[in-house]
Amino acid sequence: MMNDTGSGLEPSPAQNIVAQYTKIQRTYQQTLDKWTPYMLYRWLATAGLLSVFLLRIVLAQGWYIVCYAHAIYLLNLLLAFLQPKFDPSLEDDLMADEIEEGGDPVSPLPSQRDDEFRPFVRRLPEWQFWLSATRATVIALFCTFSEVFDVPVYWPILVVYFFTLFALTMRRQIQHMIKYKYIPFDIGRKARYGSAK
Repeated sequence: MMNDTGSGLEPSPAQNIVAQYTKIQRTYQQTLDKWTPYMLYRWLATAGLLSVFLLRIVLAQGWYIVCYAHAIYLLNLLLAFLQPKFDPSLEDDLMADEIEEGGDPVSPLPSQRDDEFRPFVRRLPEWQFWLSATRATVIALFCTFSEVFDVPVYWPILVVYFFTLFALTMRRQIQHMIKYKYIPFDIGRKARYGSAK
């Protein structure tokens, strides 16, 4: 049997595996590309998946460590989603270092935050946030089917510790947002350019 190249050699099993893997990867990427514009439905599907995961935890009364690790990971993703890509506190530190070294922090171009419009650019874009949260939920759900991850633990301590960690972390994040005057969400009326007023 001849292959498409006409060389008369059959592809090796390794080449077949690579070809199948590439085909699966391409199909997966095409599916993700189709889901990109449907933000509300993507998040609803993830919320449904998360509900199934939490229902599994509650009904099975186990895998609390998996649930705790998943919650910590989602908190980490949320913080990255709420933070700006370019941290203003680091810019202030760099400007202070430049002043200490005797440099002139004033330039002819607008360099202050109030001089020009800077759109909010997230450290973790919404798409990556959704994709990472969904993948983590699927992995956590599969972990609940293995007895290896069902470590006996007193779960109320984990719940209290998580909510304490959440409160302290969010308080610090809100203080950072207030100090540097940024809001990570589009709130209010959208500006429409090119239309008559």
